[in-house]
Amino acid sequence: SHTFLYVVESLGLNEGEVFNMYHEVPAIAAKDEFEMRLTAEVLDDSFSTETFDGAQTFLRNLIGYYLIMEGVFFYTGFVMVLSFHRRNLMTGIGEQFQYILRDETIHLNFGIDLINGIRTENPHLWTTEFQQDVVDRVREAVELEIAYAHDCLPRGILGLNGDLFREYVQHI
Repeated sequence: SHTFLYVVESLGLNEGEVFNMYHEVPAIAAKDEFEMRLTAEVLDDSFSTETFDGAQTFLRNLIGYYLIMEGVFFYTGFVMVLSFHRRNLMTGIGEQFQYILRDETIHLNFGIDLINGIRTENPHLWTTEFQQDVVDRVREAVELEIAYAHDCLPRGILGLNGDLFREYVQHI
């Protein structure tokens, strides 16, 4: 907290703007609200996996966390710095992001293996309606990420713009 505040002050940034953007920037607020919904049920003290609905909700929350947060949001969060690094810009931080991405890939692979293991052991949970709900959530996540990119890159920066970001997010 102290370090973050030091960075904000040393760069001459507006502390209120930085700390409040989750509420004030529409694309960030929408993405934050969506992320909070992805795992809300498992954080409820009365949550249980003893029923069909509970087990399916658990699987849905795992998909929300691993596939959407770790897969869509984390991977696309790296695209800006990695695109600069690929063009020999910002090479130091680009190398650091490659190490972080390697770690995130391990998290994502673990999550996918966990989800597939549960799916294999409980095929009755993987209904057509459930699958459509998962697809709809992924599509919503992609659109939120694209809106976020357009807010971050309204005029583009160093050859990267919102349209290129859209292409990347849709690929991921």
